[in-house]
Amino acid sequence: MIRRFVPEDFQEVVEIESEAFSEHNSLLYMSFYETVGDGFLVAEQDGKVVGYVVGYRSGENEGHIFSVGVKEEYRGRRIGTSLIHAICDIFVANGLRYARLEVRNSNEGAQKLYKSIGFVSCWTEKKYYADGEDGMVMKMHLHPYRLLISKQKYLESIISDNEFFVTFRGPISYYP
Repeated sequence: MIRRFVPEDFQEVVEIESEAFSEHNSLLYMSFYETVGDGFLVAEQDGKVVGYVVGYRSGENEGHIFSVGVKEEYRGRRIGTSLIHAICDIFVANGLRYARLEVRNSNEGAQKLYKSIGFVSCWTEKKYYADGEDGMVMKMHLHPYRLLISKQKYLESIISDNEFFVTFRGPISYYP
Protein backbone atom coordinates (compact mmCIF):
# COMPACT_ATOMS: atom_id res chain seq x y z
CA MET A 1 0.00 0.00 0.00
CA ILE A 2 1.25 3.48 -0.82
CA ARG A 3 0.22 6.33 1.44
CA ARG A 4 1.30 9.77 2.56
CA PHE A 5 4.26 10.06 4.90
CA VAL A 6 3.42 10.81 8.53
CA PRO A 7 5.96 11.92 11.17
CA GLU A 8 5.85 8.47 12.79
CA ASP A 9 7.46 7.10 9.58
CA PHE A 10 10.55 9.28 10.00
CA GLN A 11 12.87 6.70 11.61
CA GLU A 12 12.04 4.00 9.05
CA VAL A 13 12.55 6.43 6.15
CA VAL A 14 15.90 7.54 7.58
CA GLU A 15 17.00 3.89 7.87
CA ILE A 16 16.09 3.22 4.22
CA GLU A 17 17.74 6.45 3.12
CA SER A 18 20.94 5.65 5.06
CA GLU A 19 21.04 2.15 3.58
CA ALA A 20 20.66 3.42 0.01
CA PHE A 21 22.52 6.75 -0.05
CA SER A 22 25.68 8.09 1.51
CA GLU A 23 25.31 11.84 1.14
CA HIS A 24 21.77 12.88 2.00
CA ASN A 25 21.05 14.74 5.19
CA SER A 26 18.47 12.71 7.10
CA LEU A 27 16.98 15.80 8.74
CA LEU A 28 16.14 17.05 5.25
CA TYR A 29 13.30 14.51 5.14
CA MET A 30 11.44 16.15 8.00
CA SER A 31 11.84 19.45 6.15
CA PHE A 32 10.33 17.78 3.05
CA TYR A 33 7.38 16.64 5.11
CA GLU A 34 6.79 20.21 6.18
CA THR A 35 7.22 21.73 2.70
CA VAL A 36 6.01 19.22 0.09
CA GLY A 37 3.29 17.56 2.15
CA ASP A 38 1.55 15.17 -0.19
CA GLY A 39 4.63 14.84 -2.39
CA PHE A 40 6.17 12.59 0.27
CA LEU A 41 4.87 9.03 0.01
CA VAL A 42 5.77 5.75 1.66
CA ALA A 43 5.20 2.14 0.68
CA GLU A 44 3.97 0.04 3.55
CA GLN A 45 3.91 -3.72 3.79
CA ASP A 46 2.78 -5.72 6.81
CA GLY A 47 2.62 -2.55 8.90
CA LYS A 48 6.15 -1.37 8.22
CA VAL A 49 7.59 1.19 5.83
CA VAL A 50 9.59 -0.54 3.08
CA GLY A 51 10.09 2.36 0.67
CA TYR A 52 9.56 6.06 0.08
CA VAL A 53 9.55 8.72 -2.63
CA VAL A 54 9.85 12.50 -2.35
CA GLY A 55 8.79 14.73 -5.23
CA TYR A 56 7.89 18.37 -5.66
CA ARG A 57 7.10 20.98 -8.28
CA SER A 58 10.42 22.31 -9.58
CA GLY A 59 9.14 24.51 -12.39
CA GLU A 60 6.00 25.63 -14.11
CA ASN A 61 5.51 22.29 -15.89
CA GLU A 62 7.96 19.99 -14.16
CA GLY A 63 8.06 17.80 -11.08
CA HIS A 64 11.35 16.70 -9.55
CA ILE A 65 11.73 13.29 -7.97
CA PHE A 66 14.26 14.15 -5.31
CA SER A 67 14.67 10.69 -3.85
CA VAL A 68 13.23 7.20 -4.03
CA GLY A 69 14.41 4.33 -1.88
CA VAL A 70 13.37 0.79 -1.07
CA LYS A 71 14.64 -1.39 1.78
CA GLU A 72 17.23 -3.77 0.38
CA GLU A 73 15.34 -6.96 1.26
CA TYR A 74 12.23 -5.64 -0.56
CA ARG A 75 13.92 -4.67 -3.82
CA GLY A 76 12.88 -6.47 -6.97
CA ARG A 77 9.20 -6.52 -5.96
CA ARG A 78 8.14 -3.49 -8.05
CA ILE A 79 7.82 -1.28 -4.96
CA GLY A 80 10.12 1.38 -6.44
CA THR A 81 8.15 1.27 -9.68
CA SER A 82 4.88 1.73 -7.78
CA LEU A 83 6.28 4.66 -5.83
CA ILE A 84 7.46 6.39 -9.00
CA HIS A 85 4.09 5.83 -10.68
CA ALA A 86 2.36 7.25 -7.60
CA ILE A 87 4.41 10.45 -7.51
CA CYS A 88 4.00 10.88 -11.29
CA ASP A 89 0.23 10.56 -10.86
CA ILE A 90 0.38 13.34 -8.28
CA PHE A 91 2.44 15.46 -10.69
CA VAL A 92 -0.17 14.99 -13.42
CA ALA A 93 -3.03 15.69 -11.04
CA ASN A 94 -1.31 19.02 -10.35
CA GLY A 95 -0.99 19.95 -14.00
CA LEU A 96 2.67 19.07 -14.50
CA ARG A 97 3.84 17.75 -17.87
CA TYR A 98 7.31 16.41 -17.09
CA ALA A 99 9.09 14.48 -14.36
CA ARG A 100 12.82 14.76 -13.75
CA LEU A 101 15.32 12.89 -11.60
CA GLU A 102 19.06 12.40 -11.27
CA VAL A 103 20.89 9.11 -10.95
CA ARG A 104 24.53 8.15 -10.53
CA ASN A 105 26.25 7.18 -13.78
CA SER A 106 27.41 3.98 -12.08
CA ASN A 107 23.90 2.96 -10.93
CA GLU A 108 22.92 0.90 -13.97
CA GLY A 109 20.17 -0.94 -12.09
CA ALA A 110 18.33 2.28 -11.25
CA GLN A 111 18.84 3.61 -14.79
CA LYS A 112 17.31 0.43 -16.19
CA LEU A 113 14.33 0.78 -13.84
CA TYR A 114 13.76 4.42 -14.78
CA LYS A 115 14.02 3.64 -18.51
CA SER A 116 11.47 0.82 -18.12
CA ILE A 117 9.02 3.35 -16.65
CA GLY A 118 9.57 5.81 -19.51
CA PHE A 119 12.40 8.10 -18.43
CA VAL A 120 15.05 9.00 -21.00
CA SER A 121 18.63 10.15 -20.45
CA CYS A 122 18.98 13.85 -21.21
CA TRP A 123 22.43 15.00 -20.12
CA THR A 124 25.21 14.41 -17.64
CA GLU A 125 25.96 16.73 -14.74
CA LYS A 126 29.71 16.57 -14.12
CA LYS A 127 30.72 15.89 -10.52
CA TYR A 128 27.09 16.08 -9.44
CA TYR A 129 27.56 13.96 -6.31
CA ALA A 130 29.64 14.89 -3.25
CA ASP A 131 32.19 12.15 -4.02
CA GLY A 132 32.78 13.62 -7.50
CA GLU A 133 30.77 11.07 -9.48
CA ASP A 134 28.81 12.33 -12.46
CA GLY A 135 25.03 12.26 -12.39
CA MET A 136 22.70 11.52 -15.27
CA VAL A 137 19.61 13.71 -15.59
CA MET A 138 16.61 11.74 -16.81
CA LYS A 139 13.19 13.08 -17.79
CA MET A 140 9.81 11.68 -18.71
CA HIS A 141 6.85 13.29 -20.44
CA LEU A 142 3.76 12.81 -18.29
CA HIS A 143 0.88 11.94 -20.57
CA PRO A 144 -2.48 13.49 -19.67
CA TYR A 145 -4.18 10.08 -19.67
CA ARG A 146 -2.45 9.44 -16.32
CA LEU A 147 -4.91 11.92 -14.82
CA LEU A 148 -7.72 9.43 -15.40
CA ILE A 149 -5.72 6.83 -13.51
CA SER A 150 -5.06 9.35 -10.75
CA LYS A 151 -8.74 10.14 -10.37
CA GLN A 152 -9.56 6.45 -10.21
CA LYS A 153 -7.01 6.13 -7.42
CA TYR A 154 -8.89 8.62 -5.21
CA LEU A 155 -6.70 11.63 -5.87
CA GLU A 156 -8.20 15.08 -5.87
CA SER A 157 -5.87 17.82 -7.00
CA ILE A 158 -5.94 21.32 -5.66
CA ILE A 159 -3.73 23.93 -7.28
CA SER A 160 -3.54 27.28 -5.54
CA ASP A 161 -1.15 30.16 -6.14
CA ASN A 162 1.28 27.95 -8.07
CA GLU A 163 1.77 25.75 -5.03
CA PHE A 164 1.71 21.98 -4.97
CA PHE A 165 -1.12 20.46 -2.97
CA VAL A 166 -2.91 17.14 -3.31
CA THR A 167 -5.54 15.69 -1.03
CA PHE A 168 -6.11 11.96 -0.81
CA ARG A 169 -9.74 10.91 -0.49
CA GLY A 170 -9.16 7.37 0.70
CA PRO A 171 -6.67 4.55 0.96
CA ILE A 172 -4.39 4.32 -2.05
CA SER A 173 -2.86 1.18 -3.45
CA TYR A 174 -1.01 1.52 -6.73
CA TYR A 175 -0.24 -1.23 -9.21
CA PRO A 176 -0.28 -4.25 -6.87
